[in-house]
Amino acid sequence: MADGSPENRPWPKEVRLRKDRRALTVAFEDGISFTLPAEYLRVESPSAEVQGHNPDERKIMGGKRDVGIMEIHPVGNYAVRLVFDDLHSTGIFSWDYLHQLGREQDKRFARYLEELAAKGLSRDPPRHK
Repeated sequence: MADGSPENRPWPKEVRLRKDRRALTVAFEDGISFTLPAEYLRVESPSAEVQGHNPDERKIMGGKRDVGIMEIHPVGNYAVRLVFDDLHSTGIFSWDYLHQLGREQDKRFARYLEELAAKGLSRDPPRHK
């Protein structure tokens, strides 16, 4: 696990969007690789729109099961900005944050499912009549 010092920070050697645009695979120099579903990345976006300005403002979003990633834009040499097909594009995913999302994927996704259930929300997008 990274301790925050520059020489121990996770550094990606490959960032690849799956052909179906439903997941991002990030391979790090420490030998660890994560496949992060677009839905998971969307609901864990580090943007203020999702996370708020403090933990009490965090938004729980339903209907993101089928979200895809349209574009990946590098941000300096420390992050990427993802553009999702629901047009969300304000989250800057640092290498540290992507590594953390990979390490904590099971725990965070379980929490997301619990929060959806508690709010009576579904992962499925609303059906249009």
